[in-house]
Amino acid sequence: MSPHSIHEPVPITKSLDFVYEAASLPSQRKRWDALRTRFSSLYGKEPDFVARSPGRVNIIGEHIDYSLYEVLPMAIEADVIIAIATSAAQEAKVAISNVNSQKFKSNEFIIPADGELDIDASTHEWTNYFKAGVQGALGLIKAGDASVTPRSMCVLVDGNVPSGGGLSSSAAFVCASALAVLHANRPEPVSKKELVELAIVSERAVGVNSGGMDQAASVFSVRGDAVSVSFSPELHAEPIAFPSTEPPITFMIAQSFVAADKHVTAPECYNLRVVECTLAAEFIASHLGLYLDSDSAPLGQSLRGLQNAYYTNRYATPPTSSWSEEEKLDHMVGVVKKTLWDIKGYTRESIAAQLKIQVPELEERYMTKFPVRASNFMLRQRALHVFQEAIRVTRFKALLNTPHPEDGHDDLLQSLGALMNETQTSCREIYECSCPELDQLCTIAREAGAYGSRLTGAGWGGCTVHLVPMGKVDGVRRAWEEKYYRVKFPDISDEKLAEAMVASEPGQGSVM
Repeated sequence: MSPHSIHEPVPITKSLDFVYEAASLPSQRKRWDALRTRFSSLYGKEPDFVARSPGRVNIIGEHIDYSLYEVLPMAIEADVIIAIATSAAQEAKVAISNVNSQKFKSNEFIIPADGELDIDASTHEWTNYFKAGVQGALGLIKAGDASVTPRSMCVLVDGNVPSGGGLSSSAAFVCASALAVLHANRPEPVSKKELVELAIVSERAVGVNSGGMDQAASVFSVRGDAVSVSFSPELHAEPIAFPSTEPPITFMIAQSFVAADKHVTAPECYNLRVVECTLAAEFIASHLGLYLDSDSAPLGQSLRGLQNAYYTNRYATPPTSSWSEEEKLDHMVGVVKKTLWDIKGYTRESIAAQLKIQVPELEERYMTKFPVRASNFMLRQRALHVFQEAIRVTRFKALLNTPHPEDGHDDLLQSLGALMNETQTSCREIYECSCPELDQLCTIAREAGAYGSRLTGAGWGGCTVHLVPMGKVDGVRRAWEEKYYRVKFPDISDEKLAEAMVASEPGQGSVM
């Protein structure tokens, strides 16, 4: 990926070899053929095209994208593919079905001329994700040409990213949907950056304060590399190659089979953390007399914005102007500890008093668009995790980008693994987004030889990611089977077990 490739169009290919590893091609060809056959059976015609976006695994940088700090994810092979045929119509209609028709019922809806759809985020209806892509894509198209008339679409969806598994099935669905609708309704190529920015905003329509990492990983990724994604001062992505090591770097993903649908649990989990991070930034800024500019964070202010304001307004001259990013972040940890001293949390009343507003205004500004349920807001803990996790991302990248002697590979892998382990500790004890099952999978993997283990995704269930020496992959897999899967799920099938534990290489991002 070149430095300017985020502005390049989403690739268009006729070959599945471009998308999938050789070992997966037979099963993927069968899957894509089945999609086309089913489409023809449903709609009596061939699809015009197929849009595809993958899930992702986040290697490090957990729960900091919506505070506008850098993250390091990679795409995985599991994906959402959407077959579409379009037609001109005075009143545009969408007929949408899923290959898993027993679980996901078919639906039809009309697209209003203005492209504004009624999306009820409280229903958790699967077609809401496609509607979000439709609304976002048509909004972008009409901003450039208000005279564009939406086209009718016949749609068939197939996804194999586990729902609630922490691998971002929702972002893959929204990215693929937005890509499909853009391609169907305008002749211009779809740029990667355009698609990511559109998908970030679109997914918020289904009720989640999405930060942007999931969409960026789904779209920007190229096979073989992780992708470093930053959000300040603007969205940027660059490839991060893993060095050739002996033993080779291998990432394993293990599913806990604890469903963690962040759209369902958002008021007490994901959305609450977004609100807590935003309020932490506002609280500290008010305490220090700083003004926060509006930014691209879900609620308009972020801890990254706080850091920018802090150094712009208080420390604009040496020696701090020459500090490294890690030094600045480390100093912000100290600011949090001095300012947010109450480890028991802050009530609505205490936060409102610091911000010099009334509680109803606080709730209207921060808790209405995406409702939350909490009596105390753990501002200190959330801010500490964000700044310390941002430091870990900085160190992880530095390790990958620093040449290492051939006899220093084990030291490199040990150091990378230690940072992942620190993230898991922070997610469990400070950010409180882990669960016993995730903790157990991590412990088992480390005891079996993993360098580093941590949850990935929103947490509260879902998946874990592990840095494992190539020679220990089979041993880690056996340990999970014996100590976790066979114990918790005695009747688990061999097929389900194989799906639960995957050794993954960085995959290809969105394609047409």
